[in-house]
This record gives sequence, structure tokens and C-alpha cells, in this order.
Amino acid sequence: MKTSFTELCGIRYPIMQGGMQWVGTADLAAAVSSAGGLGTITALTFPSPEHLRREIERARELTDQPIAVNLTIQRSLSPPPYAEYRAAIIESGVRIVETAGNRPHEHVEDFKSANIVVIHKCTSVRHALSAEKLGVDAISIDGFECAGHPGEDDVPGLILIPATVDALNIPIIASGGFGDGRGLVAALALGATGVNMGTRFCATREAPLHDNFKQAIVDRTERDTSIILRSYRNSVRVATNAVSDEIREREKHGAKFEDLVELVNGKRGRKGLLSGDLDHGVWSASMAQGLIRDIPTVSQLVDRIMEQAEMIIRSRLPGLLT
Repeated sequence: MKTSFTELCGIRYPIMQGGMQWVGTADLAAAVSSAGGLGTITALTFPSPEHLRREIERARELTDQPIAVNLTIQRSLSPPPYAEYRAAIIESGVRIVETAGNRPHEHVEDFKSANIVVIHKCTSVRHALSAEKLGVDAISIDGFECAGHPGEDDVPGLILIPATVDALNIPIIASGGFGDGRGLVAALALGATGVNMGTRFCATREAPLHDNFKQAIVDRTERDTSIILRSYRNSVRVATNAVSDEIREREKHGAKFEDLVELVNGKRGRKGLLSGDLDHGVWSASMAQGLIRDIPTVSQLVDRIMEQAEMIIRSRLPGLLT
């Protein structure tokens, strides 16, 4: 399948694995790229730029296909050394980068000066327009269904994707709630050039998280997610569990953000992902978990998505015409 996204990145299929904290390692990224999609290493998963360099090199040992690196600019009282991570990405010879977060200006400028393809993730048309003006090569537009940060506008993909396509002149990648070939075909029909999937890739054998979490994704429905931190205009969609319930209850009673830091701490969440304790911390999950029924290999998943998409395009849709 050929789209402007596959041509831009030199990949076989219009499927991207999104950047995911603690999950976007060389193992998963290389598996996605080897299967024909675009795998993504998440830079801030690694404790230092040097650790990131080693992970990029490890990915190259696992696949000879293109791999992207995600660099998310987070609001933090003690931000990581973004410039050093950016330098590690450039000096490692990475050719595709996914940026996300507020004010990516200096990062985009440096990446573009190094002839790197930049895909910027946004949650609104207005932010996508700003990123296009900065010179990014493509936009990954995140609908309200997504895991992680859905923004504050609550616009679902069915509206947000075509609205963004109408407003921009660069390739659009649909993100948030995608998990099978039906979603891929729908995204293409809405004008997108591919899909970005996170939660669906978490429920694969190669994903570096405990099997308890993979099975929980399979067992749960599209209703089993929660929006937390909305009262601070920093909304995050996570899997519903004891910790997310506690956070929402405290928010109802006007808790200050500082009072919730311990509950939303990323290291606490990572410990849960590794130990298998579903209630140890918060963990991201999109509404796509309502579409997930098994835990295949990445290769099996990508092949299935493409087979289903081809069947719909070749057989089901032409049959609707009279």
C-alpha cells in the first residue's frame, strides 16, 4: 500500500507505532519496522542521552528498516536535558523523528537542519497549523479517543482527522483509537495517509510490559479508561484502576496538583508495568482496547491489519456501488 506517508518514510505499510513511555524500546520498534510499519523508540524512556544512543544502535542490530525516535517536550519543574537528547538523536544518524508537546521550535529547527523527517503530534487543528508553519513534514493528529494526552478540546477522530486534512497541505497520520484494518481504511477514507497505534502494539508479544497488562487490555472494553488531571488542564487518558479512581476523587475535592504527584509519578507507573501489579500506578490506554481480542506477534498483527484493509478496499466497498 503506497501513500505519501509510506513514501516520506520509506516503509511498506502506512502503520506507525506511536511513542510510548517505558514501552517504546528497540525490541518493539524493530519488530514493527521489520513487519513493514514504522517503529518508534521513545527517547525519554532512557535515563540519559548516552543510554538512548545505545538503544538506537541496538535497534539497528535488530532491523535494517527505518526506525523513528520520539522526543516529547513535557511540562516539568525539572525538565530533562532536551538539547542533549536532541543531539544524541542527530548524531546517531536517525532519519525520522516524532516530536510532541509544547513549543517544539528549537527541536524542529535543529532536526530539519540535519535533514531529518519530522512528524509532529497534535491534538487540535490550530496546533497542527502552527507546526506546519514551523516546517514539519507531517502531522500525527490525536483524537479524543487516544491514550495519554488528548488535549482539552474533546474532539473525536471522526471530526478531527478530516478537519485537519482540510486545513493543512502536508501528510496527516490518524492517531487515537486505531487497532485493526477497519480503522486503517476509515482513516484513509477521511483523508489521512496512515495510522499511528499505541495501545494495540502494547498487546503484542514483543511489547516490554508484564503479561498481566497485555491480558488486561484484551479483557477490558472501550469504557474502561478514565480522564485524569482535567482540573489542571493537563488531561491524560489512562486505564481505569484504583489509582486513577483515587486521583479523580481527589480532583473532585479540589486537591492541588502537588498532592497528586506521588500517584502520577512515572517511575511508579513503570514499576507496575514490570511487576504486573495493575493497581500500582497509572498506565495509559486508549479506547482501542475495546477492539483488542488477542496478543499476537507484531508481524502477525501487521499482516492481519493489511489483509483486512485490502479485503475491505477490494471486496466490501466496491460491492456498495450500484
